[in-house]
Amino acid sequence: MRDALVGLAEATPGEIAFDRYGSGAWLAGFEAKVARELGKEAAVFLPSGTLAQQIALRIWCDRGGNPTIAYHPTCHLEIHESRGYAMLHGLRALLVGSPARLMTPADVRAIADPLGAFLVELPQREIGAQLPPWDELVALCDAARATGARVHLDGARLWEAAPYYERSHAEIAALFDSVYVSFYKGLDALAGAVLAGDADFIAEARVWQHRHGGRLVTIAPLALSAEHGFDRNLSKMGAYREKAIAVAARIATIDGVDIVPNPPQTNTFHVFLRGEKETLEERAHAYARERGTFVFARLAPTPNPAMQKWEFVAGDASLEVELDEFERAVRAVVSGA
Repeated sequence: MRDALVGLAEATPGEIAFDRYGSGAWLAGFEAKVARELGKEAAVFLPSGTLAQQIALRIWCDRGGNPTIAYHPTCHLEIHESRGYAMLHGLRALLVGSPARLMTPADVRAIADPLGAFLVELPQREIGAQLPPWDELVALCDAARATGARVHLDGARLWEAAPYYERSHAEIAALFDSVYVSFYKGLDALAGAVLAGDADFIAEARVWQHRHGGRLVTIAPLALSAEHGFDRNLSKMGAYREKAIAVAARIATIDGVDIVPNPPQTNTFHVFLRGEKETLEERAHAYARERGTFVFARLAPTPNPAMQKWEFVAGDASLEVELDEFERAVRAVVSGA
């Protein structure tokens, strides 16, 4: 990263240089590269996905003259953003379906109100990174458009979802009017996101970026890190998913362990461990100190006090750990032996 930043800073002006307030040949080239990968006309690099998604929904609702949006009850906008969509943009949200399962086309057809925008998250992280079958995803988008909505993709983990569908990112993105993708999750960048869509949509998104205070004097450090992760890690998503499936199959045999979904659909799945939260965490930390295998930092509580949740995400580190070691580590955490 240091060498890349120095290289950008010392480059001949007009060839490769730091962007200034989002303008510059190098940044424009990276945005165009991501747009091509997603099969969209244009893209804008933004500091965060929160910014990207609120901008997208605001634009579509303004254009449709309807401030009503709809999405799954565990949508990031609903549970992690302090209701920014309402407080900043005056949008009204409808929650579609059950928080414990994926949305269905029938759930969408049951919406009584016309919509300005409809958001689909792929995969649905809070329920174990689940994905609908392809035909159901197509039907879901068709049902959403029948409400009058433009359809936006929360693709924070789109890169990780593509191997399940065995389709290109562009084929998946073609179902949607706009797409947000993240770089700091599966691609392991520092931070940053891209919002992609038609050229006029992205031109308007840049105005909203400025209004939100998201137009930094330079975003080169984040964008450089994002491009590095994009170039280095995008091809690994299939291997990550295969390792997640193998790990899940191995640890599912342990008493006191449940896997959701089983088998995993992406490189992420949820592990439910029987036991007290503090005890399980202490065992995991002790195992890390003694054996050098770090299982998890902390667990999330569940509605059942006897079960705790661990979100497993396969990445480079997981590829280096043998399945026998995964099983030993989880057995030690659950049993204390």
